[in-house]
Amino acid sequence: MRKNNSSWIPWTIVTMAFFVTALSFLDRQVLSISIIRIQEDFHISDVEYGFINTGFLISYAIMFTVGGILIDRYGSRIGLGFSVGIWSLATLLHTFANNAFHFGFYRFLLGVGEGGAFPGAIKAVVEWIPKSKQALANGIAIGGSAIGAVVAPPLCVYLIQVTGWRGVFVVTSVIGFIWLVVWLLLPKRKTTLLQPEKDSNTVARIRPKLIGLLRIKEVWVFILIRFLLDPIFYFYMFWIPKFLNESRGADLVQIGKLFWIPFMALGLSNVLGGWISDKVLMRTASLDKARKSVMGAAALLTMPAVLVRFIPSVELVIVIMTIAFFAHGLWITNYITAISDIFGKSATSTIVGFSGSAGALSSLIINPIMGLIIMKYSYDPLWVYAGLMYLICFIGFVIFIPKIKASAVVAA
Repeated sequence: MRKNNSSWIPWTIVTMAFFVTALSFLDRQVLSISIIRIQEDFHISDVEYGFINTGFLISYAIMFTVGGILIDRYGSRIGLGFSVGIWSLATLLHTFANNAFHFGFYRFLLGVGEGGAFPGAIKAVVEWIPKSKQALANGIAIGGSAIGAVVAPPLCVYLIQVTGWRGVFVVTSVIGFIWLVVWLLLPKRKTTLLQPEKDSNTVARIRPKLIGLLRIKEVWVFILIRFLLDPIFYFYMFWIPKFLNESRGADLVQIGKLFWIPFMALGLSNVLGGWISDKVLMRTASLDKARKSVMGAAALLTMPAVLVRFIPSVELVIVIMTIAFFAHGLWITNYITAISDIFGKSATSTIVGFSGSAGALSSLIINPIMGLIIMKYSYDPLWVYAGLMYLICFIGFVIFIPKIKASAVVAA
């Protein structure tokens, strides 16, 4: 049981989860930074590069759900270990790529591995950390992704200069394999949290359970929220540098100096959002107040995004982007923690997987639509959407999940 474990192990597990989400964002960004040099060696068109990235998004969307289901069944130790092993191998294979097909296949394989990163990290928190501290632990675990996004550009540029673009993939894959070795050397849990799945009726129990989950209203609320909100974050990541260049006259040097700031704010707010939520929980003994108070504040903080279309200054746009990223960190930490509050140890990774796949699928569909809106109209409708949709989703969340509590269906 938890009290029999050495006191240092649970938070070491959380630290490892932090590094694994950081590593996932590092590895997925290596190609986007290296592609400039790669295109000098091989005649890969922008269209081919688009298909290469689509290969990653397709497998990532599929494996977010499949990975979550498997990790709920086998636990975070095996699930995360397998995921990191697969994507580190995929990263290494990029070293041997010589054409667009090679890169596309290896990106697809990268998505297969990385699909289990966030479900696995959240599963590790649920397995090792008591309910009273899970929001903080979740914030630390997923906060690694923001730090990975901050570190990736300067690290990759430096490595390209020292080792060439092929060497970058070697170095980052080695980091992944080192993480894997350390992860597997950590002590195992002395008790399993998956007892119901060890009897002779395992297969019979798993299939109805998955069908049963999809009959729960709260599952679809979480799925719909990610479907509506994830495209906003992809808009921020994929389109804002282009917006700053085309609409505000910022050059690449200026963008490089400023665009890391919102990601740093995101990483800090992931942790802060969890810390605040746990403090509210301690004072009120209410999961509902703890999670929704932070999510509501976060939704209000995203609203200044509607003002970007009136702001000519690059620096002020970055300020608003920093507020928006900070708000997203508060939001996503408590959104994920609310999933674990409701669905517990047995189904959290599955629901995180369902919702993550919905977000990735939505982004696949909506990103081309964003390009069409920008081309035919302007960026303005997207800023309005980004500034209002979090509040709309929060209102829907409160209406359809009036009280956050453990699901009787899952508990049974």
